[in-house]
Amino acid sequence: MKAIILAAGSGTRIAGTALKPKALIEIGGISLLKRQIDSLRRENVNDIVVVVGFQGDSIRREYPDGVQFVENAKFAETSSLYSLWLAREHLTEGFVVLNSDVLFHPQLLADLLNSPHENALLISYCRDSNERLGSEEMKIKVSDEVVVDISKEMDPLAADGENVGIVKFGPRGAKLLVSYMDDLIARGLVGAWAPRGFLEFARLHRLHAVSTNGWPWIEIDFPEDYRKATCEVFPKIELLS
Repeated sequence: MKAIILAAGSGTRIAGTALKPKALIEIGGISLLKRQIDSLRRENVNDIVVVVGFQGDSIRREYPDGVQFVENAKFAETSSLYSLWLAREHLTEGFVVLNSDVLFHPQLLADLLNSPHENALLISYCRDSNERLGSEEMKIKVSDEVVVDISKEMDPLAADGENVGIVKFGPRGAKLLVSYMDDLIARGLVGAWAPRGFLEFARLHRLHAVSTNGWPWIEIDFPEDYRKATCEVFPKIELLS
């Protein structure tokens, strides 16, 4: 299986002015991107593609060997759907895709990759968390352990959980996803998030929900997320590792 890491963003929401790609933000002295690559390699996923954009050369310098790169030259005017679509030639044999701004316990990736379902995403169920979902989270609706809706605009009270930002597709599912992304891009939806493509897939095919089962994780978008990552989530990951 191939891994695609989406790392084109600048991270201006964290620092106000981006000084380096968000993927290179360090937690516990190690960048988010290195943590993800290390987790993938522990699961014997060694064919890794990183989609870069903002200060992409700084990421290339960090990983000169063993990683392939795809350039999103339009990173400032596009979003993660476009970044994933740019990597479409790497998707056809099946893949796992990760948002580079997610800090997670490695068990989450292992659980997803070892799931018997070819097409599946990680979901943090509301039932397992004391925190309420808001307007910023990518919310998910599930029926019989299958995704039926994904949207930031979803009423939080109607959501079953939050998208973690790690999803896998088997070879057949990957080919179908590429066709749906082709259509979305042709319609001009270059600013959509990657889950919009996953939703198009889920409308006609089974996209299974794999629970985080309480393993710690966090998506880092804002200063308060970084504070929580360093002070709360990372210590939990260390304790449980």
